[in-house]
Amino acid sequence: MSEKFLKGRVAMVTGGASGMGKAMALALAGAGADVAIGSLLAGAARAEGEVSYLPGERELEQAKAEIEALGARCLATGLDVCDDASVKAFYDATVEAFGKVDILAHAAGITAEQTIVGHPDALWDKVVDVNLNGTYRAIKHVLPGMIERKWGRIVAIASTAASTGAVTSGAYCASKAGVVGLMRCVAIEGAPHGVTCNTISPTWVNTAFGRDWMTDIAEEQEQRKGEEYIADVEAANPQGRRKGEEYIADVEAANPQGRLIEPSEVGALALYLCRDEALGMTMQDLTLSAGSLW
Repeated sequence: MSEKFLKGRVAMVTGGASGMGKAMALALAGAGADVAIGSLLAGAARAEGEVSYLPGERELEQAKAEIEALGARCLATGLDVCDDASVKAFYDATVEAFGKVDILAHAAGITAEQTIVGHPDALWDKVVDVNLNGTYRAIKHVLPGMIERKWGRIVAIASTAASTGAVTSGAYCASKAGVVGLMRCVAIEGAPHGVTCNTISPTWVNTAFGRDWMTDIAEEQEQRKGEEYIADVEAANPQGRRKGEEYIADVEAANPQGRLIEPSEVGALALYLCRDEALGMTMQDLTLSAGSLW
């Protein structure tokens, strides 16, 4: 099959200005698709205790430029997946610009580190609203057109957390398990119409969001040092570790392959799922963990 096997296809990518969303957008653009990217941007309100990464306008424009450098057309805009009107506006703008949506790559997500005991309801609601309800909102807008045209690919980012647990990640684990359950239902609904739906469940990924999350764990749960270099460590090691870096190194060491997953690996897997040869790959939760359980 041609390297540009997605020529003539249109992809809508949430969380597309950074991290795994950007990686999927670049992979799809490299294969010939026109791409619309939407992301919640810096300055948006956050719930107390929320862990998220919000790119700025400059980062959004940089992602657009990188996509266009691959020869694809690109629409880049702000997006709030907690607001159905915002999701619909993003979908409508994509259709207005490119005529349709063939592919949904959904990466928008947040987390929080909080035990169930003492869990603020607002924080629980925010994590579930972004991760699970946001996935539903995106899918419900793109699915009818895919069914009508008899071709569609939906790829949503879940997590290894969907199938395991952590004492301070109840909202995140529950929401990502919900994404996997939703995917299975959408896959069955789309199956007679040439529409596939799958989730990708990575372990820790080398993104700004992933590093911020690991830093939050290091500082809030393990009371490791924050921004400041430890003087004696710096003296003994010119590459002395800063905020969260010690914890991140521990995560890498604990992984069977001794590393974090790279965003490009997520992009490559999402791209494979968009091939015509991958039509039979639907209703699958694909783990990308380098052998790690979490």
